[in-house]
Amino acid sequence: MHQYILVTGGTKGIGRAVIEQFAKEGFHIITCSRNEKDLQKLKLEIEQNYTFSKVFYHEADLSDRDSQKRFVKYVQSLNVQVDVLVNNSGLFIPGKITEEDDEALPFMINTNLYSAYYMTKAVVPGMISRRSGHIFNMCSTASITAYTNGGSYCISKFAIYGMSKVLREELKEHNVRVTAVLPGATHTASWEGIDLPPERFMKSDDVAMAIWGAYNLSLNSVVEEILIRPQLGDL
Repeated sequence: MHQYILVTGGTKGIGRAVIEQFAKEGFHIITCSRNEKDLQKLKLEIEQNYTFSKVFYHEADLSDRDSQKRFVKYVQSLNVQVDVLVNNSGLFIPGKITEEDDEALPFMINTNLYSAYYMTKAVVPGMISRRSGHIFNMCSTASITAYTNGGSYCISKFAIYGMSKVLREELKEHNVRVTAVLPGATHTASWEGIDLPPERFMKSDDVAMAIWGAYNLSLNSVVEEILIRPQLGDL
């Protein structure tokens, strides 16, 4: 039976690296992003490089509830079981709580928390009924360390970290595993324009390999948290 991984925000950065890692292992891919051309390119490259893996995609902005509902309907229309869910969609906008725009918090919560909340609610009933599945929530070191200019981003990441802990407690009896992933500074588009050498950042591939490793443990065990930082520490 084919295995399926659903990765939100899968065309760039950590999401793309996770897709590459699981495609390499023969998983079929379900993903979304806000850019149709990026999705087309992803499908072409993955299916060329990993001939046993098929990519199913839908353009979606998961910060928008209606767009998110359409993506869920698309996933359901595939009529497949999602074995792994990676709630990766997210956005970082710097700013101080006392100075940022009033819309910053709702926007960050919609993008970084609600997208994961609703995708999980859509996918988890099937996992519960099968008594199998693994959910990875893309948190951040900002989920456990507040910093100036983190503003609403930190708030949203603290929230998804809390959601991961609650899900872990709710789903353990159903044999569904939940892992919070807390990466530090990773060389992705979020850091474009920053005048620092690439070696100061983590590689997206390293985060993907950590996720793959956690997934491959025996069903007797679960990695509850993956905390991974650049060798020289946080930026």
